[in-house]
Amino acid sequence: MTGAASAPASQFLSPAQSIVPSAGESWFDWDVNRAIKSRTLGTGGLEVSALGLGCMGLSYHRSSTLTRDEAIALIRDAVDLGVTFFDTAQTYGPFTNEQLVGDALAPVRDQVVVATKFGETDADGRPALSSRPELIRQTTDGSLARLGVDTIDLLYQHRVDPGTPIEEVAGTVGDLIAEGKVRHFGLSEAGASTIRRAHAVQAVTAVQSEYSLWWRQPESEVLPACAELGIGFVPYSPLGRGFLTGGIDEHTTFDSGDNRNQLPRFTVEARRANQALVERLRTIGERTGATPAQLALAWLLARAPWIVPIPGTTKASRLEENLRAADVELTRDDLAEIDSAASEVPIVGDRYPAELARRTNL
Repeated sequence: MTGAASAPASQFLSPAQSIVPSAGESWFDWDVNRAIKSRTLGTGGLEVSALGLGCMGLSYHRSSTLTRDEAIALIRDAVDLGVTFFDTAQTYGPFTNEQLVGDALAPVRDQVVVATKFGETDADGRPALSSRPELIRQTTDGSLARLGVDTIDLLYQHRVDPGTPIEEVAGTVGDLIAEGKVRHFGLSEAGASTIRRAHAVQAVTAVQSEYSLWWRQPESEVLPACAELGIGFVPYSPLGRGFLTGGIDEHTTFDSGDNRNQLPRFTVEARRANQALVERLRTIGERTGATPAQLALAWLLARAPWIVPIPGTTKASRLEENLRAADVELTRDDLAEIDSAASEVPIVGDRYPAELARRTNL
């Protein structure tokens, strides 16, 4: 097991302190190949593109899933546009999303960083909130095979297992790192206390959690803990599961397999009320020349230099729109206006039903 040494980290930034580009600069440095400026997660030097790609929706939990060939083409488009950070998980399918990502990235595997997650399925793919050491080992071997690699770049615990001490989880992943099967350890939807306990055993490179203009709970304890310990932060659903793009309203219907059907924030009444935030973003965008999605992502990028959002999409046009988010030059006044809009518009609906909410921030 590898011990974790504390290291100086950038402070979490308040809106007034947000980093903004200087005149004439942008968040992305686009060269002829449109390479994306990189950021570093954690103190172990894990370098990734400033925006990653969340791959779940390509084959799981969304209305507009793609054929295998279409999904592979979109992932490879992302590579061509400079994305080097790709996120999947064992439970997406289960297992099929990992296989898809592994196949898509096989030709460029040495040029990209792939993150996956354990702890929500057993070795046969059945639902199981378990991080028993022997199960971590079994499922990690499965992930290695599906991804077609000898080493997983970043391995997250998907959800905290109340039945297994986090020290045992961290120690097991530390052993996998020592064996060369894993490079970096991460936690998903963990609370600050859990993060600290895990980091004391094995350095945590990144914490993944939902974080966006309409879900800001990580700001209270988790982001300050990451800043203190030198841990990177990876917001999933940075566009509010698509709502902050402006492409969803009260009239939108979702396929039966789309998990947004079960989320209180996506009832018809909630969507009708929550349009107020999108309209505020649209108004700001008319002045800055950015779409609501680009403003939401640029706001996140400005929060701290160790934050790397992973928006997902099934559309090539949306992919490029998202990646151009950091091209948007936002002044401090722009950022403060976006922050105010998010603070002033009351968001209707919880992000998860009670049963799923109980499995977060542990």
